[in-house]
Amino acid sequence: MKKMKKVLCILLALGMIAALAACGSAPKENQALNEIKKSGKLTVALSPDFSPMEFVDSSKEGQDSYVGFDVSLAKYLAEELGVQLEIQAMSFDACQTAVSSGSIPVSISGYSWTETRAENYELSDYYYAGDNETEQVLLIRAADAEKYTKPEDFDGVSVGAQNASLQMDLVTSQLPNAKAVTIGEIGVGVMELESGNIEALAVADGNGTQIIANHPGLVKCTWEFEVAEEFEANVILIHKGEKDLLDAINAALAKAYAEGYYDTWYQEALEIAESASSVEVSLAD
Repeated sequence: MKKMKKVLCILLALGMIAALAACGSAPKENQALNEIKKSGKLTVALSPDFSPMEFVDSSKEGQDSYVGFDVSLAKYLAEELGVQLEIQAMSFDACQTAVSSGSIPVSISGYSWTETRAENYELSDYYYAGDNETEQVLLIRAADAEKYTKPEDFDGVSVGAQNASLQMDLVTSQLPNAKAVTIGEIGVGVMELESGNIEALAVADGNGTQIIANHPGLVKCTWEFEVAEEFEANVILIHKGEKDLLDAINAALAKAYAEGYYDTWYQEALEIAESASSVEVSLAD
């Protein structure tokens, strides 16, 4: 009898250990907002190669050097949460990976809504930033303005777009006979276009305007992508399962819109983007 009781005790103990281990290994959800407030810091990943949304002001240093519409928005969100903002600059791909893995809770980097992102992240409500997301265009060399005027002109032609972007989705769906070329950073894509390694580069309209201002040998193709309504605005990427943080961010977005900050932030970003100290930075993963 004593032996039987001893065996039962051991089995119960093992069961409790297994249960505790299972609890400890389960992914934590809905913890990010509490952790942000506890630490007093909101960490946001962004890729500063997308003027006027996020880029670098070379006249400033450190965290202050990151500027643009999304940076103003990130600062506002941190203020609404009552914490300090810390920007982690990385490539566009790496931003998404960081949020997906949970190493960083939030990324604000000119994201459009896509079905894939909706499946893998919590997506904020839409926010609007001037004309940057209402149109998606192709940049081409000015000398080729009459050569490329319709979709068929890009059949068999190399067209670049940033990896894991709305623009890449549009290239593959609306220019199915083009040779889609993955571009890590937009600045690299511009160089590839100017050197003739690709014939066109897909970008958001506002970003295209800023690129042309600094690269007068480039122009926008007269043909533009057809963009569905759900793609005509931006969203914020939040780690999957962080519903409390999502709700807090959506509340802040609604408040910022009601207070009329969106237009102000965009105009401020444009002014900085047009200055001599404006720099789009390309970052490796």
